[in-house]
Amino acid sequence: MSDAATRLDTVRAEIVRAARAARRDPADVTLIAVSKRRSGDEIEALIDAGMRDFGENRVAEASEKWPALLASRPDLRLHMIGQLQSNKAGEAVALFDTIHSLDRASLLAALVAAGEKAGRFPSVYVQVNVGEEEQKGGASMADLPALIGAVRASPLPLAGLMAMPPQGVEAGPYFALLAKLAGRHGVAGLSMGMSSDYPAAVMLGATAVRIGSALFD
Repeated sequence: MSDAATRLDTVRAEIVRAARAARRDPADVTLIAVSKRRSGDEIEALIDAGMRDFGENRVAEASEKWPALLASRPDLRLHMIGQLQSNKAGEAVALFDTIHSLDRASLLAALVAAGEKAGRFPSVYVQVNVGEEEQKGGASMADLPALIGAVRASPLPLAGLMAMPPQGVEAGPYFALLAKLAGRHGVAGLSMGMSSDYPAAVMLGATAVRIGSALFD
């Protein structure tokens, strides 16, 4: 078994343990390998080990390395997990299957316009600034109802809510807050949890976890 396969098996086993502890079906959790700044060889090793969902933070980097991989592997799914500028909406719509960082009405409008032009509408998560951090992207909790309503009125499928808790503090309360917000607004999907905290995220309802170092290092 390759190193990549061993790491992948370890992470999957942790997801299974956390899901079962929470009386959840592990199959309801999508594992996304965060491949930003990773080489083609590193990505290929994980693909060969059975990984199919990958996440990138920057449109420019993804546009350089993913078209060839996607052309040869039509079963791969690509996720945009970083902040997205409205002027990159066209490239994002063409490349990504799911966008996890929709956080404002102007970006929604740009994605809808790009989707109508391309005839392709990726699903979206609404990113919530659960820590109310000025330097971090994400819709405020006050703006969340209107943004969710606007997505539902658009042709973009609403996948759920996404959040990145503040660094250096216990993530669990922020995961619980996102789950509470999702329940309040009738949203099923929860994109939350990274290498340092994904078991807690799964126990608190994550349906997508975004894992980088635990899969690649």
